[in-house]
Amino acid sequence: MEERDLKLDSWGYQIATSSHACVSAINSFYQQVLSYGRERSVILEAVAHDKHCVMANVLAAHFLHSSGSSRAPTYLDVAKSILEHATLYEKLVFDAISYLISQDRDDDVAIELHSKLLKEFPRDLVSLKRAQVLTFYMGRPDLSLSLVQQVLPQNEGQNYVYGMLAFPLLELGRMEDAEKAARKGFEINKQDSWSQHALCHVLQYKCNFREAVKFMEECSSSWSSSSSFMLTHNWWHVALCYLEGNAPRQRVLEIYDSYIWKELDKSDTVGAEVYLNAVGLLLRLYVRDELDIVGHRLKMLAERLTNQANWYIEWHLDVLTVWALAKTGEISKAEDLLKGLKERLLRMTKKKLQFMQRGMMLAEALYAYGRGNDKHGLELLGPNFDAADYKVIGASDEQVDVFNEVWYNMLLNSGKAHKAIEVMEQRIKKRDGIPYLWRLLERGYKLANRPEAGIANEKAKALESRYFD
Repeated sequence: MEERDLKLDSWGYQIATSSHACVSAINSFYQQVLSYGRERSVILEAVAHDKHCVMANVLAAHFLHSSGSSRAPTYLDVAKSILEHATLYEKLVFDAISYLISQDRDDDVAIELHSKLLKEFPRDLVSLKRAQVLTFYMGRPDLSLSLVQQVLPQNEGQNYVYGMLAFPLLELGRMEDAEKAARKGFEINKQDSWSQHALCHVLQYKCNFREAVKFMEECSSSWSSSSSFMLTHNWWHVALCYLEGNAPRQRVLEIYDSYIWKELDKSDTVGAEVYLNAVGLLLRLYVRDELDIVGHRLKMLAERLTNQANWYIEWHLDVLTVWALAKTGEISKAEDLLKGLKERLLRMTKKKLQFMQRGMMLAEALYAYGRGNDKHGLELLGPNFDAADYKVIGASDEQVDVFNEVWYNMLLNSGKAHKAIEVMEQRIKKRDGIPYLWRLLERGYKLANRPEAGIANEKAKALESRYFD
């Protein structure tokens, strides 16, 4: 193969190609990844413009692998066959991605390869994003923060980096720092959906539900070109703020119907990304005894979730799906999914198996909850359950918190009022602005015949009238 020309990408790093159109498509792909856009398939255009470009092929391989396509190895093989003609930058990206999408990878090694790449080429925010996604599924926000801090000096004032800084900060409970970072990212680019999302997380955590809703609804016009996940996930946050702030339930349902369920009608929608937000929201409503308004929606959703094409993509979705299937009477399907998860668990490396066992236990507990077997669910989760320990399923603190609510309900339903009171009192010390938690605590006090029930009732009523009319 002839000697390749060198061209610079948008980071200013060298790519071996003779095609301006190829580099332009690569830069467009960068933009789509960082903005959570719907057009990440633009990377395939880069390969079409130059089939011998290593960067184009390896990024295409990662895109296709992430999309569940069997074509990914073909592109990776092409990149490997022409690697000797690549630049150092391309070689390090190839090393990081080829290991990342390999079978039986060690996640720590994958992070080390990305860290090595970012030390040499710190302006590559797409590689930073790729590494942060991996740390999210490892349940390691500390690693995510370390990676972004590693490259921050070379990216001061740059678009997208502050949203990437904000998210691990909020996952580590550093809410003031997270808010500063998110606001800085938003000021640089008011259409940066990840900075918007991070700021909503912070406002939500602080129980500033009205402010969070106003902010996100003002931003929502910028989500029209967002990926299925980002669009529905940001609306999920809005719906959850309405729900936790005790807004009329119709507002929550309007968001579900208009912005989450309706997203499935689009031809370029990735179903699993939408189902994750859909079933997560319906579970929140269900634990609040809203079965009368959830029922037919949950039935329609569960019918879609019997399709095994949506299984084994996300552990988080699988856990929620087990509950939805069990709750709607799709018992054999729920059991098939559980069986498949156990089989996948056994095929994992010993290291991965050790921490993913929690995900399996959570799935079994949600199956029990769906069947109404709270006693068995409690036995599985144990007396010291904390949903924050289960982020390895690929979920944020805000997403896993519903499993705490499930646990509180199972405790109360099983007559374990004293234990429920103990854990809910600790929870309310951290976030005392959620009416529903006070209602649960009131219920616990009543079951235990404690006089504090009246105080909890007054607190709940005051909060219920505070947020939304």
